Amino acid sequence: MSNDTRITPATGPISMIADPQESVIGSIATTPTPTRRLSPGEILTISVLVFSAFVAFLSEMVIGVALPQIMNDLNITATTGQWLTTGYALTLAVIIPTTGYVMQRFQLRTIFIVSVGLFTLGTLIAAVAPGFALLLTGRIVQALGTAVLVPLLMTTSIGLVAPSRRGQMMALVTAVTAVAPALGPAFSGLVMSQLSWRWLFIIILPLSVLGLLIGAIKMPNLTTPRRIGFDALSLVLSAIGFGALVYGLASAGESGGEGFPALTWISLPLDLVGIGAFAWRQIRLQRRGAAVLDLRIFTYASFTRPVIVFVFLVMGAFSLVTVLPFMLQESLGLGSLETGLLMVPGGATIAIVSVLVGRYYDRLGARGLAIPGVFIVSAGWWFMTTFTENTSIWVILATFMIISAGQAFAWVAIFTMSLGSLPSNLTGHGSAALNTIQQLGGAAGLAVLIGVLSSTAGGTDPAAIAAGARAAFTVGTVLAVIALVLALFLPRHGSTTNED
Repeated sequence: MSNDTRITPATGPISMIADPQESVIGSIATTPTPTRRLSPGEILTISVLVFSAFVAFLSEMVIGVALPQIMNDLNITATTGQWLTTGYALTLAVIIPTTGYVMQRFQLRTIFIVSVGLFTLGTLIAAVAPGFALLLTGRIVQALGTAVLVPLLMTTSIGLVAPSRRGQMMALVTAVTAVAPALGPAFSGLVMSQLSWRWLFIIILPLSVLGLLIGAIKMPNLTTPRRIGFDALSLVLSAIGFGALVYGLASAGESGGEGFPALTWISLPLDLVGIGAFAWRQIRLQRRGAAVLDLRIFTYASFTRPVIVFVFLVMGAFSLVTVLPFMLQESLGLGSLETGLLMVPGGATIAIVSVLVGRYYDRLGARGLAIPGVFIVSAGWWFMTTFTENTSIWVILATFMIISAGQAFAWVAIFTMSLGSLPSNLTGHGSAALNTIQQLGGAAGLAVLIGVLSSTAGGTDPAAIAAGARAAFTVGTVLAVIALVLALFLPRHGSTTNED
């Protein structure tokens, strides 16, 4: 399998069509022209996936603002309440690595119905939960459904379009994955200002049901599944390795720089053993095409290089949307609703800029988008190191929007190059790996920056909090500069192949 073999425009993850008589994307198997337009069935498929992923992402980010009221209503401590987010992240970390297998083994409609059905069930459980245990159960069931949605959206979208339009399609995916998390805190703050926390789930429930019904009735089956067995040991090793890593990093971040809990010292070494064993198991299984996560994706330089850049970018991006609101509330004295509303323009900026720059990917290439984007991110992080408790909110907002614009440039380039460089039988595994790295990198970055903020604040007054935030922003600057240096080594375009 050559890394430099060029492909026809038909290349994509959907390489085996269930029924040639189904008009939805039968043309993918017959090498369409680079400018082939999507059929109505394909547009519906992407639209339903985008809508459902948006709803799931929105729900993922609503707990933070609502947590104080949940703690009061259910009579729980902050340490217990944080499991509503940590448990969600743990579930994603365990399940996402298996989504490459899921997308090969089952039909598109089946995957969609099960994933959105689980998310809907989890939302219902959370809405009616009488106590913490059932609320946590609902969040975990939600995460089980969410885990496969974004990899499914990425893989399906990039497989439906010709290579010349992949930049535009990845721009759409980037916009969805940015806008919903940005709207989440604002939506939560607005609801919490008028209603109880249960309404966060009650409002989301009919949206989820709507997506489920449309998808179940209208979504076509676009693939023929491969009959491969599932390796239960891989799931166990994934749970040990990735789960322990997320838990250990989350615990380290929650320690506030006051020393790691004992379980952190246990979980972090355990994750090295678990991930190493998981990788060894996949290498053995991929020899017969049965890997849960096929690690051959990392033999493609046009996949691995942008992914390494992505690691450092996502460490900063996930941390920024936590550290910045903390500073706005604790140092500048904003309320939760005002803080949530101030985060919305960042997501809107990513959405708008992604759509605009996606049109130019084929002309500028990955380096042409990624290098300016990461430079803008680096400059924004550096400027934030000058923030104090007296800095204008409008200056902070403008800086946040500039960083968001830079992220849009870089993410469109990274997603398009990395997934577009893989052969069709590995694209699902590449999407699963990207989303796993996003969860792990985000958890790692958050643990580091929160730890730095807490350990350097030196008090709880506004000036001390601002000083701690500046120290965290300095670390974010270092991460962004590392990403910038690595981006210089990206090829202009990724080599692609349709060999299996």
